[in-house]
Amino acid sequence: METEKETITQTQEVDISEPEEVRQKRLRDNAIYLLPNAFTIAALFAAFQAIILATVHDKFELAAIYVFASMILDGMDGRVARMTNSQSAFGEQMDSLADMVSFGVAPALIAYKWQLYEFGHLGLAIAFIYCACAGLRLALFNTMIGKADKRWFIGIPSPTAAALIAGLVWVHHGFESIPGIAYICLALTLFAGLSMIVQIPFWSFKEFGPLRQEPYWAMLLIVCIILLIWWKPALVLFLMFLAYSCSGYVVWILKRMKKKSATPAAM
Repeated sequence: METEKETITQTQEVDISEPEEVRQKRLRDNAIYLLPNAFTIAALFAAFQAIILATVHDKFELAAIYVFASMILDGMDGRVARMTNSQSAFGEQMDSLADMVSFGVAPALIAYKWQLYEFGHLGLAIAFIYCACAGLRLALFNTMIGKADKRWFIGIPSPTAAALIAGLVWVHHGFESIPGIAYICLALTLFAGLSMIVQIPFWSFKEFGPLRQEPYWAMLLIVCIILLIWWKPALVLFLMFLAYSCSGYVVWILKRMKKKSATPAAM
């Protein structure tokens, strides 16, 4: 007993002797904050509901809407954590695990149960490639926290990839007359998966912020976007995410062409 008491006393002395900054960082890393993690759990529930609706009840349009709801909730948890100064290592890990379900597993299962099952083993392989790429993307993102340029993403974010699949489902159920939808789903699922791990930069939009002053025309642009989304929400959201997913490739190709034209021909 005396040995145990001595050990406890020594541990307490070491903890007290720690610098205040180190101790505060250690406490923050081990802390569990209710508010931001509540949004993460809500996003996870929305993804779980999307999986149930698609795989059990065949309600694919409603499942796609739940994926978009999960995206909104996922975007809020990080902002709430920063606004309330409640960021923690636990929150980061919880958010990453929830993202794997919301934007990796759920879209892959929805795409497979909706259209990809018609292709047999090929459809299963494409759905799994998407799911695996989402895991690789999230793992890469976790290792690059604090190291990469915040202005750019390397590969499209997993929520964007999920929005491509969910948006296609939503658009199809709105029009119900898209020819070759199974092949489009196959190609788009593969494109979304590989785009998450491609080593091409995509603009992160993190240069914009609620406290930053923007030009007057930016407000007019926001008004136009809101009206377009209100007019045809499924189509407009899908086209917006598709355009963003293609933007990195377009910029990369233009830079390669410009660099090639600027290089003098070999004599």
